[in-house]
Amino acid sequence: MSVDVILEEPAWGGVGLERLAGEATEAVLARLGLEPSAFGIALLACNDARIATLNAEFRGKGAATNVLSWPSADRTAAVPGEMPLPPDPADPELGDIALAFETCAAEARAAGLPLARHATHLIVHGTLHLLGFDHETEQDAALMEGLETEILGNLGLPDPYSQPETETR
Repeated sequence: MSVDVILEEPAWGGVGLERLAGEATEAVLARLGLEPSAFGIALLACNDARIATLNAEFRGKGAATNVLSWPSADRTAAVPGEMPLPPDPADPELGDIALAFETCAAEARAAGLPLARHATHLIVHGTLHLLGFDHETEQDAALMEGLETEILGNLGLPDPYSQPETETR
């Protein structure tokens, strides 16, 4: 999996996002039966001010959030709770993800988690969004959260939904 990490916020420098992003995105694609080497994403490691601007511009919400994602194509399933459309190998760029340092660090601190663990969860979550998964309905949320839990387990991390971790909704 090709992950282009744009380190805009220097505070992310000590977290090892390049390695975390590579491992997390490869685990997502492998779980879904996709060849990781065939696809790529861009990950913007920014601060709260930048993500608040992006959130206002793209979602009409002028506040910081932990993660945002912009899929390169609409892969959403036609029926809630079903698997989304697979990505087209002819279009290898899956999209972009942004992570906000201050929000992610505060969430990790509040939950008593290492920042790297929380960031890994958010990268898995964002990558699933790029692949057409969402949590708009109960059925879609159950599918997406189940996959997150399984993928994180494959990475040796516990279920984020049975922990006091901050929600990613």
